Amino acid sequence: MQIEPFALERWFDAYEHDADVMLAESGIRSLDASRFDTDPGKLGYVIPTDGDPEFRERVAGRYGRAADEVVFTCGTQEANFLATRAVLDPDDHAVVVTPTYQSLRTLPETFAEVTTVELTPPDWRLDPDAVAEAIRPETKLVVVNNPNNPTGRYHPRERVEAVYDLAADNDAYLLCDEVYRLLADEPQAPVASLGPHGISTTSLTKAYGLAGLRFGWVCGPSEVMDGVRNWKDYTTISPSIFGQHVARQALADEAAILDENRALARKHREMVAEFVEEHDLDWLEPVGVNGFPTIPDGFADSEAFCRTVVEEESVVLAPGSVFDHDDRFRIGFGLPTPALTDGLERVERVIETHGGA
Repeated sequence: MQIEPFALERWFDAYEHDADVMLAESGIRSLDASRFDTDPGKLGYVIPTDGDPEFRERVAGRYGRAADEVVFTCGTQEANFLATRAVLDPDDHAVVVTPTYQSLRTLPETFAEVTTVELTPPDWRLDPDAVAEAIRPETKLVVVNNPNNPTGRYHPRERVEAVYDLAADNDAYLLCDEVYRLLADEPQAPVASLGPHGISTTSLTKAYGLAGLRFGWVCGPSEVMDGVRNWKDYTTISPSIFGQHVARQALADEAAILDENRALARKHREMVAEFVEEHDLDWLEPVGVNGFPTIPDGFADSEAFCRTVVEEESVVLAPGSVFDHDDRFRIGFGLPTPALTDGLERVERVIETHGGA
């Protein structure tokens, strides 16, 4: 089995460590550990290994599901891997809505045949008719990311429900990576709550500012969760005992955490919107903390622009080429305000020096 290199992570690996400002991260700024009790007691496995049953029951209630329909994972990445692996066999087919976070396309392509349905600028609208055209009798999985990474488009509920109905009518599942959902001021109902063909994945990484916990979950029908547990025995076995311990506290303090993070996202979105307008760039104003503007004039492609920015001003942006849109770049604005201000000023210097050349 072969899997293609993860282009975004390879870009980060090349530049992130030595850069002054990380302006490509798609999550909110990290909370300090001092906010939580970090002593979970004995450092054993989480037992049972799919997560504490009482805690899983609490999480499952968010989706109108039972505790055995939730499995705790090491972040959303593992949740997506396990769900995809549990559903797809080599003779199956999947439909993936792109652009998207690379693993949501690459994982299905590794296990089965994939047809992509493209979102197109400037509005990046999810088209249920295009999804319907892509579905085949052997389609077992439809994959979306909502809010979308990298564009920040939050697909409206009626379109997501239409895609869910298409999947259900084909006896397939709709997998939705919802890691940015709770950064929306008015979050939509999660896909796993729509019915027995819905699978939701998420974590405490992006909306909560707790990436270091490596704690997430997948929620879906029992037959899929049985497959998820089977494959998890061969990956991480159990989630982190620290992650589960702090996650309980984070969800207990959820309203305060999300209020803080949404306020920061709103403030920073306004700052970046002004930057985009001042430099005559185009973007769809996003939900969440990452957007996908066009590159400035004067640069051959997204990698040329982003490489110039990091080499001259020590600021990391994500080239749109890693999302198959080489005329754009992803900018993340969930970092602390002073770092965002500094980063935008540095990028501005590059544009003023090279733009239009």
